Amino acid sequence: MYVCICNALTDRDIRAAVAEGTSTFADLRDSTGCSGCCGNCEDVARAVFDEAVTAQSRPLGLPLFAHAA
Repeated sequence: MYVCICNALTDRDIRAAVAEGTSTFADLRDSTGCSGCCGNCEDVARAVFDEAVTAQSRPLGLPLFAHAA
């Protein structure tokens, strides 16, 4: 899904940036331009970014409930 229309940035692009080492939202903004123009995408972009960072820190990218097993 497109997150940032101004820069044609998708949720997959955000997840790929995190997988490649982007660790802060400011770095994401600097490298992709996301939320740098009109800012309308910032809430959704931050949510996708935060989810990607959290998933990156979980072993094997498993959902949170899988860790209890």
